[in-house]
Amino acid sequence: MKLAPVSITLSNCAKTFRGTRVLEPLELQIGAGETLVLLGPSGCGKTTTLRLIAGLETPDPGGRVRFGDDDVTALPIEKRAVGMVFQNYALFPNLTVRGNVGYGLRIRRVAAHETRRRVDELLAMMRLTDHADKPVDRLSGGQRQRVALGRALAPQPRVLLLDEPLTALDARLRDALRGEMNALLRELGITTVYVTHDQAEAMELGDRIVVMSEGRIEQIGAPRDIYYRPANRAVAQFIGTINRVAGAWRDGVLTTRGGALRVPEPRAAQTARNSQAFGDARDSDTHEVFFRPEDAWLADPSTAPLRGVVEHAAFLGERTRLTIRDAAPDALIVDVAGRVELARGTAVGISIAQDALIALS
Repeated sequence: MKLAPVSITLSNCAKTFRGTRVLEPLELQIGAGETLVLLGPSGCGKTTTLRLIAGLETPDPGGRVRFGDDDVTALPIEKRAVGMVFQNYALFPNLTVRGNVGYGLRIRRVAAHETRRRVDELLAMMRLTDHADKPVDRLSGGQRQRVALGRALAPQPRVLLLDEPLTALDARLRDALRGEMNALLRELGITTVYVTHDQAEAMELGDRIVVMSEGRIEQIGAPRDIYYRPANRAVAQFIGTINRVAGAWRDGVLTTRGGALRVPEPRAAQTARNSQAFGDARDSDTHEVFFRPEDAWLADPSTAPLRGVVEHAAFLGERTRLTIRDAAPDALIVDVAGRVELARGTAVGISIAQDALIALS
C-alpha cells in the first residue's frame, strides 16, 4: 500500500564531528509532498542536513527530527520509510536492472508476485522495460540514474532523498534528465529533499530552495524570491551573476564613477530603516545597489544614466555577455542579444530597470 507523503521538521538540529561544528543549529519545516532543494557550495552543510533527515547521522544533543507527528530522531534509515539516491548511485553490479530495482522489496520479504508487479510498474515509469534483464554496467549514465531512482521508489517511501544525483553526468544529459526528474517528482507527489550545488537544478526542481553557507541557512524561499529578492550578499553572489554599483547616495540618487542612478524611494527608505545598506538619508558616504545582467540594456551614452567602455564581449549563442568598465567602481556584466557585436573599447550607455535594483545588507 502506498504511504501518504509526510511533513518533515528539523528543530535545533546541529552537527559536530570530532569537535568541529559543521552544521549550526537550524530550524526547517518541509511540507508534505513538497520538493525542497538544499543549495550551496561544497562544505556548506547541505549533505549533512540530508543525512540527518535520512537517519544516517544523529543531531547533536537537543536536536530533533520529526516526520509528521512522529519523532524519528533515534530511528535508523531502514525504519524511517525513506528512499535515497546517492551521487554514485550505489547500484549492485552483480544484479540486473530488474534485480536492482526490486532489491529493497526482496529484503523486506514482499511476495514475489507483488514484487514483480511493482518492479514492472517502475521499469515502465523509468522507461527501462527494454533493459530489465541487462547488467547495470551495460547502461548509460542516465539509465543508471533512473535505475537508482526506481530502486529508491520501489518500497513506496514517504520521503525521497537525493544527494546530487545528476552530478556525474555530462552537461547535455544532465539538462535532459533534469526536466524528466521535474516531471516525475510532480507526478509522484512525494515529499522530496534534493541536494545540489547546481543553481539550474535548484531553480527548476524546487518548490522552495534553502540556500546554505558555512553550516547556516542564509535564505529559504521560492526560486523567484531567491533570485530576485536575495536576503544578503552570500545569496546574491551565489545565485546567478550580479553587478554592484557603489557611490555616494543622497536624496534618492546614487552617484558613481560613470553617472548616477535614481534609486526608487520606497526601496531606499525601507533599506535605510532596516538594513543600513544606504545609511541615513542625510549621509553621503559610499553605498551600493546590485542588479542582474539581464535587467540592464544598452542606451545612448549621451543620455544614459551610466556610461562605460566595452572591455570584453563573450558570444554565448542566444546572448552576448558584455563586460563594461568605467561605469562603476567594479566592472559590470550586461547581457544583450546574441547578434549584437561590439568591439573592445566601444563607448556604451547603460540603463537599468529601477524595480530590478537590489539593496543588500
